[in-house]
Amino acid sequence: MDQLSFEDLKALAQIFVGQLLQADFKAAASRFDDQMKSVFSEDKLEESWKNMVIEAGNLLQLMPTQTAEAEGYKIVFIKCQFQRVDIDVQVVFNNQGQISGLNFVPVQMIYNPPEYADESSFHEVDVTIGEGKWALPGTLTLPNGSGPFPGIVLVHGSGPNDRDETIGPNKTFKDLAWGLASKGIAVLRYDKRTFKHAKQLTVDLIENMTVKEEIIDDALLAVQIMYQIDSIDPKRVFLLGHSLGATIAPRIGQQDPQLAGLIIMAGITRPLEEAILDQFTYLYSLADAMTEQQKAELETLKEKVARLKDPKISDNISPQDLPLGIPVAYWKDLRDHNVSDAVKKLDMPILVLQGERDYQVLETKDFEAWKLALSQSTNAAFKLFPKLNHLFIEGEGKSTPQEYMIEGHVDEDVINTIARWIGSIENN
Repeated sequence: MDQLSFEDLKALAQIFVGQLLQADFKAAASRFDDQMKSVFSEDKLEESWKNMVIEAGNLLQLMPTQTAEAEGYKIVFIKCQFQRVDIDVQVVFNNQGQISGLNFVPVQMIYNPPEYADESSFHEVDVTIGEGKWALPGTLTLPNGSGPFPGIVLVHGSGPNDRDETIGPNKTFKDLAWGLASKGIAVLRYDKRTFKHAKQLTVDLIENMTVKEEIIDDALLAVQIMYQIDSIDPKRVFLLGHSLGATIAPRIGQQDPQLAGLIIMAGITRPLEEAILDQFTYLYSLADAMTEQQKAELETLKEKVARLKDPKISDNISPQDLPLGIPVAYWKDLRDHNVSDAVKKLDMPILVLQGERDYQVLETKDFEAWKLALSQSTNAAFKLFPKLNHLFIEGEGKSTPQEYMIEGHVDEDVINTIARWIGSIENN
């Protein structure tokens, strides 16, 4: 048998990584040579891969392959860019094109602080949110000095998020914490329950989970911690929600009227399923023309969204028949809590921020709806940032998911806007 070329091996390596990403470990392990099979079983492959990616987040993209040769073996390197970490998959091939060696190497991305962060003006301490099975590690960023300082609790968007709300090289919550602490505001951020305790989430727990268990319960506990810290003024503790965290912030405000105010960053007011459909429609429209597969996927998504509009939808419907494979209990809970109705009932200051280039949360549909819902409020403030995307990072032209892989920082104007607004609340 002729030796396979590097181009052949690149293709084999890409198929292998694809099988790992699709959790087809039987097919992936069948590519091992006899020696690999004896030391790296299918079960061990599955365990190793799942342990590696469980905290990595969503796959963002696969980078071009690289190759090397050592001691008669050919090696193909494929970089997988996940939400919070890059993983280099190193696949070693023998002369017959079988896999003789395998290595997963996580590559932590270095955080380069924004220029507006003055690291000499604050310090950080570890905290724990809650206790027992669902306890969460967090970081409190405290201005230097005795205070008392105003404080902010940061509440994540959808999906498993770490305390920094890491997406590629960008860390929205770390930027906010360091930027605001540099201006004398204490900030608490923490790992989300679905990130820290992903392994403990059984099928039954997932099927019955709502945003209460996913987000709200832990946010309320985090706020209680801020009330109890000596250097923080308990009458000036605010809650900042981003994305889904912003959408449910009014529900948190209803449950804790002691909060000094809410900061809404890119929160949807529409039903989540409608926002998801709009997002996919937008993303598929970025190319000159939709492929037949994209058209089919869009039609399937429309059918799933339509099912959620049925007021008599069954509790037993399969998650696979609903958008993103999310169980029906989650959708019903969101449907039962109208965002605009909830925010109208609040008697606390509210600041609503929106990036005009955000394709996930829309200025024309969501930001305007916040303004309408709060039109009778004397405690509401709004600001639109023309050049900012969903992460509140500046860019040009149409925003795309690939833009999230470009290192940037929360715009300084966002930091200043929040700090000024909190200062105005203090002076009232």
